[in-house]
Amino acid sequence: MSGKEPLPPYFNIDPEKAAKRLSDPIGTARFAKAAAFAARGRQDLAERGYAPDGRKRLRRFSTWEVCKYLIPVAPAHFRRVLRKYPALPQGTGEGNSKWFTLDEVLQLRDHFATEGAADREYRPWRPEGMPAKTIAVANFKGGVGKTSTAAHLAMSAALDGYKVLVIDLDSQGSMTSIMGGQVPDEWSTAFPLLAKDYALALQDENRVREAAGQPPLPFDETLTEALKIGARDVIQPTHWPNIDLLGAQLNLYWAEFQVPVWRMGLRSWPLWDALSNSLLNDGIVDQYDIIILDTPPALGYLTINALAAADILLVPLGATFLEFDSTGRFFDMLYSTFASVEDGENAARRRDGLPEMRFEWDAVRALITRFDAGQQTDLANVIQAYFGDFMTTYRQEMTAMVGQAGEQVNGIYEADYREFNRDTYVRGRETFDRTWAEVKELIMGTWWRDQQMEQAEQAGEEGQADG
Repeated sequence: MSGKEPLPPYFNIDPEKAAKRLSDPIGTARFAKAAAFAARGRQDLAERGYAPDGRKRLRRFSTWEVCKYLIPVAPAHFRRVLRKYPALPQGTGEGNSKWFTLDEVLQLRDHFATEGAADREYRPWRPEGMPAKTIAVANFKGGVGKTSTAAHLAMSAALDGYKVLVIDLDSQGSMTSIMGGQVPDEWSTAFPLLAKDYALALQDENRVREAAGQPPLPFDETLTEALKIGARDVIQPTHWPNIDLLGAQLNLYWAEFQVPVWRMGLRSWPLWDALSNSLLNDGIVDQYDIIILDTPPALGYLTINALAAADILLVPLGATFLEFDSTGRFFDMLYSTFASVEDGENAARRRDGLPEMRFEWDAVRALITRFDAGQQTDLANVIQAYFGDFMTTYRQEMTAMVGQAGEQVNGIYEADYREFNRDTYVRGRETFDRTWAEVKELIMGTWWRDQQMEQAEQAGEEGQADG
C-alpha cells in the first residue's frame, strides 16, 4: 500500500534470484588469486609517499617543530646559535624558514647538550652500563591498536633521541610496512633466531648424550643453517636514522608450528627464552636504548617469546565492552600460561636442587586507544576502575589526523604538518606525545631502580671483600 514504510532489506528475498547472483563454487585456487590481487594492492598502498626508488624517506622538520618538540630552545636563540656556529647543520630553505633532517636534529642535540644550558634536557637519560629496555605491545584481540601504538612509541623515542630497535613478530607484517622494511622470506625474520636457540640447546643435549653413549637427536638442515645467523644479520636500517627493524612476513607464521615440534624433540628446551637469549647473546640489548616488540593478535609461541623477553608490557584496548572483556581474558590466559611454565620448570628445578625461576615484568599497563570522549567516557572510567594501577592515565584519542596518517601507511610524526590546520596537527600529535610521556616515565623509573639495585649489590660485594 502507498504510504507504508518499506520493509527491511532482509524480507522477501527471492531464492531463485539469489542463486543466480552466486558464482560457481570456490576452489582453493581462488584464494591464491585473491592473495595475488591483495599483494599488489598492499604494495601500491604501502608505497604511497615512497621516493621514486621505491623506498621510504623521512620528511624534514621545520624550525618551529625543532624548537617546540625536539630541542627545548627558543627559536630566536636557536637561530643565533646556527649563525654563531656555521659548521653546525644549517638546514634548507630561505630566511627563517629552515628545515632539518632528523640526522641533523640529532647533531644539533649533541651540540646543545655540550654547549647549552645545564638545566635543560637536550638528550634523553639512560644510565651508563644498563641494557636496553624491552617493551612488548600485546593483546590477543585484533584491531585494538597494537601496531599503531608500537610504531608511534618507536617514532616518539627516536624523535626524543633514543636508538630504537623494532621487532615485528606478526606475520601480517603491518609494522614492517610502516617502517618500509624489505623481508623476502622467513630467513629475514625472527625465525632463524628461534631456530638457532633450539639448535644450540640441541647441540648441548647431544654432547651429553654422546658422553653417556647414547645416539644423538636429529639435527636437520634448517638447524645447521640457523647456526650461521645472528640477530645483526636480520636487522635492517629504516628511513629513520635511529630506528632499526627486524621485520616480518607471512612465512614467519611457520614458527607457530615448528616451535612445538622442536619442544617435543627436546623437552628441556625453554622455548620462551629463545628470543631473549638471541638479543642478549648477540649484544643487541647493549646496542640499542629501547627495543619494541609488536606481537600477533594471539597468545602463540611468538607472543610468549615477546612477553618473556619484555621488561614492560603494554596492552592496548578500546573503550568497549567486548575489548574490555577480551583483555580480561587475555590477562587470565597470561596467568595460566606463565604460571604453568613456572610450576613445571620449578618442579624439575627443585628435584635437581636448582634455584627456582619466575617471570617478572618491571611494569604492566593497559592503554585505551581510539578513544572518543563524547561517547566512551563512562565505560572508560569503569575500565579504569577495574584495572586500577594497570591503566595508563592518558587515553589515546582518535583524531582526524591519526586516521589520515593511517591511510597513508605513515605514523603521525611522518605527516607534514602543513597538510593540516596547525591546531589539528598539535592535537593529533599530542595523542601520542602524552602516551610516550607515560611510557618514558616507566622506562626511566625502571632504569633508575635497576641502577640503584646494581650499585647496592656492588656495595655489598665490596663490603664482603673488605670483611
